[in-house]
Amino acid sequence: MATQQPATRPANPRFSSGPCAKIPTFDLNLLADAPLGRSHRAAVGKAKLKDAIEGTREVLGIPADYKIGIVPASDTGAVEMALWSMLGARGVEMLAWESFGSGWVTDVIKQLKIKATVKTADYGQIVDLASVDFANDVVFTWNGTTAGVRVPNGDWIADDREGLTICDATSAAFAMDLPWDKLDVTTFSWQKVLGSEAAHGVIVLSPQAVERLENYTPAWPLPKIFRMTKGGKLIEGIFTGATINTPSMLAVEDYLVALDWARSVGGLQGMIARADANAQAVFNFCDANDWIANLAEEDVTRSNTSVCVKFTDDRIQDGAAFAKAIAKRLEAENIALDVGAYRDAPAGLRFWCGGTVETSDVEAMLPWLAWAFETEIAAQN
Repeated sequence: MATQQPATRPANPRFSSGPCAKIPTFDLNLLADAPLGRSHRAAVGKAKLKDAIEGTREVLGIPADYKIGIVPASDTGAVEMALWSMLGARGVEMLAWESFGSGWVTDVIKQLKIKATVKTADYGQIVDLASVDFANDVVFTWNGTTAGVRVPNGDWIADDREGLTICDATSAAFAMDLPWDKLDVTTFSWQKVLGSEAAHGVIVLSPQAVERLENYTPAWPLPKIFRMTKGGKLIEGIFTGATINTPSMLAVEDYLVALDWARSVGGLQGMIARADANAQAVFNFCDANDWIANLAEEDVTRSNTSVCVKFTDDRIQDGAAFAKAIAKRLEAENIALDVGAYRDAPAGLRFWCGGTVETSDVEAMLPWLAWAFETEIAAQN
């Protein structure tokens, strides 16, 4: 006998981990003020870009003496800019526990050919943070988007560190408390927690990071889009809105609208609360059902944005095929779109629970997840 489908459906089935769900109030008409067909170097374009930078500072609580730049190629471009421009001045420690962190290891070891200390952990786990030597530059992801694992806080980062901390925070910014005094280079992208349009990255530099840029020249050539200094001095224009290459003013407008929405729900703390509530709904569901579990092995490291789950039922014969079938059923019913695990991650599902998602939609989706599980178990056995 077929399992009965739940009566309630999510109003918005978008649970993709990137690009992520748009703000709940999104409407294309909200972007009508975008200066389309105008130069980003005209006064109106520069003003919009500066508003985006200062709005980022305001909502995230970034210190006044930190530099914020809008850079090409999303978070990837921002991270690469930091790695290629700053590493090599001293020893390097690379911390990785998921796909993107592993990608930065590959770049540093194989592309820059730096003999770095590499510390890794399996999916669902995290490295021994107490073992990190802050005489070195340290590169890490704050939140493992593909593993659903995050660092619990910044207490492990030394206040008297000699090296720089370079943090990929793309699925953490606007959803987690980032301790700016512990972070020297922080990167993220618009299409994650605020659900804005893709292709733009943000890089945030502490005074120590600026000092490194102005006093260190790497041994390798730098592509134009990575250069943040000229003649040994920071190119200040990058951090006031004079972007290295041409940005989409439509995407900039979308980001400004998203920042306004974030302010309307209580700013950073409101966004964190929304993500926490969304994630907790999934956590509670996993606790109540013995056939599903959070991929993160310790509660303190569970992500509140990219919540990754695995199926634990003994009747499942092929974990990868089963998870794909569940994701396909949820998509076919327009209940949850794009929730398959990342291609390099263990078999399972990944639900985006950032602040642009409504908790009511998460709560409406979960009974359907149970329906899909029961239906697929019946079909395979």
